[in-house]
Amino acid sequence: MPSSYQELHTSGEIHSGVNSCKSLQESNHYLHRPVSFVDHLQDGLHLSTRSFLPQDASYDHETRHALLELETALMAPDGEDQITTSSTSLGVGSRPTTSCQRNRSWSSEGQSSDVAHVEKHHKSVEEESLQGFPSCNLKQLLIVCAKALSENNMQHFDQLIEKARSAVSITGEPIQRLGAYLVEGLVARKEASGNNIYHALRCREPEGKDLLSYMQLLYEICPYLKFGYMAANGAIAEACRNEDQIHIIDFQIGQGTQWVTLLQALAARPGGAPHVRITGIDDPLSKYVRGDGLEAVGKRLAAISQTFNIRVEFHGVPVLAPDVTKDVLDVRPGEALAVNFPLQLHHTADESVDMSNPRDGLLRLVKSLSPKVTTLVEQESNTNTTPFFNRFIETLDYYLAMFESIDVSLPRKSKVQINMEQHCLARDIVNIIACEGKERVERHELLGKWKSRLTMAGFRQYPLSSYMNSVIRSLLRCYSKHYNLVEKDGAMLLGWKDRNLISTSAWY
Repeated sequence: MPSSYQELHTSGEIHSGVNSCKSLQESNHYLHRPVSFVDHLQDGLHLSTRSFLPQDASYDHETRHALLELETALMAPDGEDQITTSSTSLGVGSRPTTSCQRNRSWSSEGQSSDVAHVEKHHKSVEEESLQGFPSCNLKQLLIVCAKALSENNMQHFDQLIEKARSAVSITGEPIQRLGAYLVEGLVARKEASGNNIYHALRCREPEGKDLLSYMQLLYEICPYLKFGYMAANGAIAEACRNEDQIHIIDFQIGQGTQWVTLLQALAARPGGAPHVRITGIDDPLSKYVRGDGLEAVGKRLAAISQTFNIRVEFHGVPVLAPDVTKDVLDVRPGEALAVNFPLQLHHTADESVDMSNPRDGLLRLVKSLSPKVTTLVEQESNTNTTPFFNRFIETLDYYLAMFESIDVSLPRKSKVQINMEQHCLARDIVNIIACEGKERVERHELLGKWKSRLTMAGFRQYPLSSYMNSVIRSLLRCYSKHYNLVEKDGAMLLGWKDRNLISTSAWY
């Protein structure tokens, strides 16, 4: 899931949204709790929700109406959808883009029980796949393709991949749509290696405004990023509840979207609004999507400051996260410091890629700043140092759950759905499968591994409140019943059915 779909329209649009989910409107009554910062975060989330819907004139009236309807019925109950006839693999004109040619913004060794469980699952899947598979079982066919490639059995792979090509479809069932991108990744991996992979995979990016629209749609129909924002903002509001000077360092500023609800909550504080400084770290893709530099983010935050009557100061840092130094962050005495890593830290290389270990180095740098709270939102997936075949199974399992969650929200064969999946998800998938070394920038780790890294850097965990858990559960009532929220060791994990997809934790 790309972190870069954390986007915000122009500041004037933040007034346009109205919370239409009845359960969310009544959450304070339901929870029998006085209005708090978290309640304002919740209300503000839905105040700004409509602003993420595509505003471009190219969207027809019916599409815009359908997207607006998602506000009240974002995910209908699962139904018996008609099976879509399979088509051949993507042609040149519809080949998915990848992140191989740039360092994107929305990536282990297993010492935790989580990793052991994943490895056990991978082994059972492998054993089942090697016993043969029925012709209709596309999932097993894809696994056997990956197994043949991992064993360098190219003749067998060529035979299997042709069979897979005839079974996948970008307009089919979730496994067929995901399969189309997995096939592309497998073929790209076979045809190139090392630095040559960049040349084998042709990245075709849509216009920035179009990519922004696809990212916003994914934000609307799935609660993953909303969940991450709410949990992180709640932890920051709680840690800084009595502070008059707050400095937020955001290592993935994007469009500044996340801070709309937090600023609204802080502005409503009974003792008065604090002075807030936001330092935003930028990256090339975010700039491309915005179509402008960090000045655009500053203007939006200034408008939000005026709307909510809260003093906000913005400082943009156009430097990739691994290149950040203490000097550019301008940490000042007397400020309560909050550091935010929203679906970003996995893109920073670790010791398996770079002997200097920039990932742990960045965590040590942040800890040296003595933050009041540091929030981490990450994909709950084990693809960093996992060998190729196990990584393929992990990717298949993870993204199949995500594609299934999308399937209950958008009609198959819709151009909007196809474009969203191709431009927001396919590149990550192909990058994980086809690339190695420094070119593989999607390097996710499980919560247990992140906890080990943060602990070794000197952090201690800041437990997320049970009240925040109850607020997020009320948010999930607007979505499919198949979304699950789990509290684990002071952190929260959001999943689809029995698969955890996103983890959120806080540290100090």
